[in-house]
Amino acid sequence: MAQETESKWLSRSRRNALLVLLGLVVAALAIWLFTGGDEPARERGRGRPPATVGTAKAALTDMPVTLSQIGTVQPVVQATVRTQLAGVLFSIDFQEGQTVTKGQRLAQIDPRPYQLALSEAEGNLARDQAQLNAARVDLQRYETLLKQDSIAAQQVDTQAATVKQLEGTAEANKALVGNARLNLSYTAITAPVSGKVGLRQADIGNYLTPGDANGIVVITQTSPIDVSLALPQDKVPAVQARLREGAELPVTASDQYADKVLARGLFLTFDNVSDAATGTVKAKARFANAEGNLFPNQFVNVTIVVDTLKQAVTVPVTAIRHGAQGDFVFVLTPEQTAKLQLVKLGPSDGTRTVVASGVKAGDTVITEGADRIDDGASVNLPGQRAPGGEGARGQRGEGEGQRGERGQRGDGEQRQNRDRQAP
Repeated sequence: MAQETESKWLSRSRRNALLVLLGLVVAALAIWLFTGGDEPARERGRGRPPATVGTAKAALTDMPVTLSQIGTVQPVVQATVRTQLAGVLFSIDFQEGQTVTKGQRLAQIDPRPYQLALSEAEGNLARDQAQLNAARVDLQRYETLLKQDSIAAQQVDTQAATVKQLEGTAEANKALVGNARLNLSYTAITAPVSGKVGLRQADIGNYLTPGDANGIVVITQTSPIDVSLALPQDKVPAVQARLREGAELPVTASDQYADKVLARGLFLTFDNVSDAATGTVKAKARFANAEGNLFPNQFVNVTIVVDTLKQAVTVPVTAIRHGAQGDFVFVLTPEQTAKLQLVKLGPSDGTRTVVASGVKAGDTVITEGADRIDDGASVNLPGQRAPGGEGARGQRGEGEGQRGERGQRGDGEQRQNRDRQAP
């Protein structure tokens, strides 16, 4: 019984092995037919077809040398308008967001107490001046009597001292009148600078004092306006060298996405110290801002044109590749092969890049499809027909012709057989 079981197991194993072997043979035959079994092995072993690539010419272009940083808009002057006297806010003479000029009246506190103080000072001054005039008349009379030897000289001296005392009192009262008049003028609160007013911080009827932190309103000068930025300290010498030459460095302020130019201006100055923590130096650029696109505390992208390279060799940025040996491009040879060429790069404007060495003007560089080629690889240009395309179509045509001939022969033999079988 055991021998019979073992025999069945061996028979089943052989049958399974034969089935597996037959499957492998069928698979190999299918692969051979699919890959073109009628072609020589050396034809099947050829490499992949040439890749189609895009190209561009290396050209001579004026390339600006720029520095780009993020900056913060700062007003040239920002003044908080406060009252210089204590009092009740009597009127507000501006609208929020209005542009005002220096000296324009913005508000007024109750002037009546200060008008009364001025009247009191003027009254005291008038009284003192009257007393002074009377003392001067008496002094003249005493001097005349002294000449007639009618009074003692001591009385004349005493009267002269009285005149001097009253003159001092009158001068002090003049100062009090001037101070009262000045306080009265302070009740009219005027703009210390020209600019744009913000939102008001006080309402009519509020009691104001000079110590109020918020004041009445804030005025910012928006035209012109500055942008503060920080430049790396290793870039500062190049900018300073251009400034010493007397050059005006154009500056562009763009929005946060660097898509839209908001304003154009000029580089202004550097700070006198560098930040040891960040290795940067603060700088300022000034913009006319006539259209008001820049507003205080706004973040902008700042681009400074430090210099311009005249007629430099440039290539599209898409032609630049990076590898273990450094930066390189693929140059298209006359034989239509790709040659790997190491290059030394210069400034870039985001579209084209300066090539300081490695490529000359007029060279054709590969800009698209470079990731599918190697040094020395053959390439196709857009619109070119791939090599072997016509041959392949010809082979397919010959095969179809052979199949047609075999079909015609088969049809003829079938007709002959039917003719022989006919009675």
